[in-house]
Amino acid sequence: MKKGSELEGIVTKVRFPNKATVETAEGPVSVKNALPGDKVRVRVLKMRKGKPEGMLLETIEKSQDAVPSQCPHFTICGGCTYLTMSYDNELKLKESQTKELLDQAIPYEYKWEGIKASPAYEGYRNKMEFSFGDEYKDGPLSLGMHRRGSMFDVVYTDSCYIVDDDYKDVLKATREYFLNLGFKFYHRMNHAGYLRHLLIRKARHTGEIMVALVTTSEREFDLSGYKDLLLNLKLKGTIVSILHTVNDSLSDVVQSDRTDVLYGRDYINETLLGLKFKISEFSFFQTNSASAEVLYETAREFIGDLSKKGTPDKTVFDLYSGTGTITQLMAPVCKKIIGVEIVKEAVDAAIENAELNGIDNCEFICGDVLKALDEIEEKPDFIILDPPRDGIHPKAITKILDYGVDRILYISCKATSLARDLEAIHGAGYKVVRAACVDQFPWTANIETLVLLEKTE
Repeated sequence: MKKGSELEGIVTKVRFPNKATVETAEGPVSVKNALPGDKVRVRVLKMRKGKPEGMLLETIEKSQDAVPSQCPHFTICGGCTYLTMSYDNELKLKESQTKELLDQAIPYEYKWEGIKASPAYEGYRNKMEFSFGDEYKDGPLSLGMHRRGSMFDVVYTDSCYIVDDDYKDVLKATREYFLNLGFKFYHRMNHAGYLRHLLIRKARHTGEIMVALVTTSEREFDLSGYKDLLLNLKLKGTIVSILHTVNDSLSDVVQSDRTDVLYGRDYINETLLGLKFKISEFSFFQTNSASAEVLYETAREFIGDLSKKGTPDKTVFDLYSGTGTITQLMAPVCKKIIGVEIVKEAVDAAIENAELNGIDNCEFICGDVLKALDEIEEKPDFIILDPPRDGIHPKAITKILDYGVDRILYISCKATSLARDLEAIHGAGYKVVRAACVDQFPWTANIETLVLLEKTE
């Protein structure tokens, strides 16, 4: 098999995350964005450890199990992966992918509890970051998601399937407003232009909406007309926050050099499992509120009752605690729970939300887990881990395992990172006793995985 070869074959397997195996007459080729049972044409790009990797050129014939995509942007936009699968088949695929990874990392029997579906899988997202750009070089202003496989082209996603109609109406109105004004988007190569991103949040339970326009400081412009346009839209939810964020960073990230409140306040309110949350522009909050409740209920059930004879007497560490959702959910069954998070804004939000909910046995520490553990005097009886996608730093794992607690709950948004970290965790004498996954991200290749570990003699 030579580099540059174009071959046809059948997709026999899709491994996490989004790695398809295409069986061709000359052998298997690994590609992205192909689905089980599809007949495809691929081009071989390179050899990695003796195995060919390629790119998908064409789907010649779809699987007999394929269904029509409910989104006109599918395969053009880079957001979703599985929109031509039924949701039941997507769940089966994600479960098999996760179980295979765990089975490879866990050389003993454990209780596998399957996959839990998202209660909502159409218009489920509570946050979207849209980019300004053009769909092709020197084309008209576009606003939406990046084209699949492109760092520059932006697809106008006015019919996106995973957001509700309020997002689409704000998106359409924003693009039309600035298109009519002739405003330019920020070009990452020449570092010129005004418009960068549009961030929208909508609380599932309260219906409150935040709209944040992100621009450079290239020009001074009165945005009162844009504010009035948004407030006159007929939406199902209610806009309570309109922000203008100035970002002159060279990198293509949504961040703030300065944020001005054009209308209302700088946060929205949401509820989750009976708790109240203030969510700001950059707060971390699970993007699927309905499925987040399933995830946290599962975590709470895995942990069980930590109290002794009805009296909370345990100290719990919630490491990589974000805005402290799990921290607060576990507070009623703990003597004390300490959350550690490196993002200051998330810690500030966690403290404020705990006060809002009247919870007084939570402590939140801002810092890197690796360093923060040296400064905490208390010793934990139980540890919750919910690290970022890359997993836990090896030195941090060592410190965490040195506490020798009886049980650990590990929640992972990237199963390959979890599988890697399990090697060190096993080496410290822990075994997985229960595992499950929860679909937080329907139609994408991502999945949340939970494992409960117990210390063995």
